[in-house]
Amino acid sequence: MASDNTLKQGRQAFRQQAWADAYTFLSAADEETVLDADDLESLAKAAYLIGKESKCTKIWARVHQKFLEQNNTERAACSAFWLGMVLFNRGEHAQGSGWIARAKRLIKDYKQKCAEQGLLLIPRGLQQLRQGDGEAAYNLFNQAAKIGTRFKNKDLQTLGRLGCGQALIQQKRIEEGTTLLDEAMVGVVSDELSPIVAGIVYCAIIETCQKIYDLQRAQEWTDALSRWCDAQPDLIPYRGQCLVRRAEILQLRGRWPDAMEEVQRACELTQTSSPPATGEAFYRQAELYRLQGHYSKAEKAYRQSSKWGRSPQPGLALLRLAQGDIDSAKTAIQHVEDEIQERMPRSRILPAYVEIMLASQELQTAKAKASELSDIATELGAPYLNAIAARSQGSVLLANSKPGTALKKLRQSWSLLKQVEASYESARTQVLIGLACRNLGDEDTATMEFHAAREIFEQLGATPDLSNVNSLIKKKRPENTHGLTPRELEVLCILATGKTNKDIAKELYISERTVDRHVSNILGKLNVETRAAATAYAYEHNLV
Repeated sequence: MASDNTLKQGRQAFRQQAWADAYTFLSAADEETVLDADDLESLAKAAYLIGKESKCTKIWARVHQKFLEQNNTERAACSAFWLGMVLFNRGEHAQGSGWIARAKRLIKDYKQKCAEQGLLLIPRGLQQLRQGDGEAAYNLFNQAAKIGTRFKNKDLQTLGRLGCGQALIQQKRIEEGTTLLDEAMVGVVSDELSPIVAGIVYCAIIETCQKIYDLQRAQEWTDALSRWCDAQPDLIPYRGQCLVRRAEILQLRGRWPDAMEEVQRACELTQTSSPPATGEAFYRQAELYRLQGHYSKAEKAYRQSSKWGRSPQPGLALLRLAQGDIDSAKTAIQHVEDEIQERMPRSRILPAYVEIMLASQELQTAKAKASELSDIATELGAPYLNAIAARSQGSVLLANSKPGTALKKLRQSWSLLKQVEASYESARTQVLIGLACRNLGDEDTATMEFHAAREIFEQLGATPDLSNVNSLIKKKRPENTHGLTPRELEVLCILATGKTNKDIAKELYISERTVDRHVSNILGKLNVETRAAATAYAYEHNLV
């Protein structure tokens, strides 16, 4: 009687999506009596949903064996499939592949048509996606969706549509792809899917939206995922991924303390359930630390992200740049840029690449990569990426002493960034707008832009950017520059403090040869023969 009552409680808890209670009661019933295959399958799912993956795999193997003993080939293949997918998610690819192969063998020898035939097309479609063959992936996912429709299997139908959407996006058919993603989400929000499939669809769609910079969709579905997770307090596997995606959006919108809180929770939750999400969580934490100027904490978090399988780039390269180690930054970003050949993933590397090349005075390389980034942004048609691409081009034009043309690009970038409420990125763009205005002799506008950016940096706690903009505000351009360019004035200001050409080169991130040329130009334009005379002239005429 005790076992019957415990089993009833376990079944009821499972129906109510109280996963922890379902696991507790069903586990107790499993110790008291022999569970049938359906109840054992519920126990396996509950174990997975509360993050007990090692127990989940053992239970699912028992489920598979029970269905084999019952000669229920379809359910045996289905349990082998899900066991394989869980193992893949844990990084145990050999075992995962073995279970998927077993499921395929069972279905191959099965004489009847069944939904599991479509289910086993999903791993093949995912493999084609990873290999970059969007057309082949689409065909496989489409077959799976049709089989799902034939057998009225909502889970399979939705997974097929999800895959079709991702495959179309990989083929740059963005609008068609996102329409299918939205259709896949209808099944999720309508509560038509099993919880495991619902979580997979949520996370996959949000990740895809982030990849194509569709920030509005990403936020909308992330909010929906948050509500879904909140309705199931015991849920573990998707909650961590949800927190990471929320942190990305909060960071973009300038809510850094909230983003840090979410990402710290994600780091704690995901380590027991999802290595890929753990890597993303630590990377997001590192980014926040870097932007706040906590460089040692950032480096530690980047190393943790690498440990969990997430490349620490381009963030680590930007950290080295912020630390003044331009050579290391350049080496790192060039290495990762050589490795990544697909255009959409390259869009996440190229902005940092342009920034680091400009700091290295590699102006032609920076120009080429800014142009490539602009081409990708045009293909995707995403406002945020178009804004970042326009800023990169504006930065290159500014470095090439074309402030007028640069200003047009930078204002375009700022306008787009304001539309998507990217407060930090818009402030960074305002600093560049200020520099362009200063180089055009419009000091009033430059000062207003610097002060506006400073206010945002203060609110965010972006210490390195705040320090930089404060120094720009102090370095107000004199009305009469005596023929010196902005860069020559900058060199003269440092020279007047008694620093050597080597020191000046290090501070401005340029070569000593370039500094030598600037100093020679300064002496000639001021009609003086020595550095000391140039210093005296600068103070006498309020140039420093």
